[in-house]
Amino acid sequence: MANLFKRENLAPEFQVLSQGKANIEVSGYDNWNGGTTIYGIYCRVPLELYSNIELEIQAIEQSIKNKAETLFRSYPESWVGEVVISPELVDEIHGKAYKISHEDLVTLLEAQKSVMVSVSTGGARVEDVNTEYQSNQPEISEALRERGLDNPNPFKDLWEWYGKWSDGSLPTYQSRRAFVSNMFSTIIETIKGMKTASINPLFEEPTGWNRVDRSMGEIKLRLAQASSEEQFQGIGLLARETLISLAQAVYVSELHPSTDGTVLSKTDAKRMLEAYISYVLPGKSNENIRRHAKASLDLANDLIHRRTADFRLAALSAESTNAVVNILSIISGRRDRG
Repeated sequence: MANLFKRENLAPEFQVLSQGKANIEVSGYDNWNGGTTIYGIYCRVPLELYSNIELEIQAIEQSIKNKAETLFRSYPESWVGEVVISPELVDEIHGKAYKISHEDLVTLLEAQKSVMVSVSTGGARVEDVNTEYQSNQPEISEALRERGLDNPNPFKDLWEWYGKWSDGSLPTYQSRRAFVSNMFSTIIETIKGMKTASINPLFEEPTGWNRVDRSMGEIKLRLAQASSEEQFQGIGLLARETLISLAQAVYVSELHPSTDGTVLSKTDAKRMLEAYISYVLPGKSNENIRRHAKASLDLANDLIHRRTADFRLAALSAESTNAVVNILSIISGRRDRG
């Protein structure tokens, strides 16, 4: 099949079958007419390829299915029931997004290091700084665990550290400084060598619009992983689909008429969202809120339709789309407490 698609200059289908790992498996059986075995073709493709063709997946699956059916004509007792293209599973996420950025984690580690040196060399008193030290320890340990790293600092509070340096094993200020420096130096250098891809902690909880939530989660993951122009463009395409899903979730044609009275298509996200915003936020008192919401929408709409893409444009597209989602989730009441 791959060779047939290549001869027909159908690049996406050829790429899926030549770059991916394809299996043909029995997926069902029909007793009709003496019995028919139903097969499924399952293609697992590299993540980068999947990202490039994701918006065409259904069409490519149907194209491969049609081609397979022509080959299966020699086997009347068998037929192809489905073709499924999925991304190949990987063991790790490169540039993974963390709740605490690498820079902030290094700052916390440096602060713990500094206060441990201070209390053991005639500086701050344990009772004055112990509470802050204790509050930072769990946060540091959790951030390190998320990165698959162990916390090299075993002292849960500064009194434990006091017990260590006052037992005679670290008799001088220099020995205490050296002990603390050696304990933190490797982990700090390791964190500094990691790429940062932090996420906005504001409104991390889902909106409840399932398709929108799935899309935003995918955008954040893609942004953390993207490295090529095609992948950055894919983020813009996914952002556009997110806005369409958002518009379809909130827009009701009977309640939210367009500004010019025309009937809006189901993919005209910008005008659907503008109509919804105007309806939910009417009047002069809401003018500034309405203007801000529409400005965020205009920015997102502009960015996702640009043909060039790099990290900055992709990040701006993701952030502006996220802003529109959060604004709409707020004014729709989905962020209300209680």
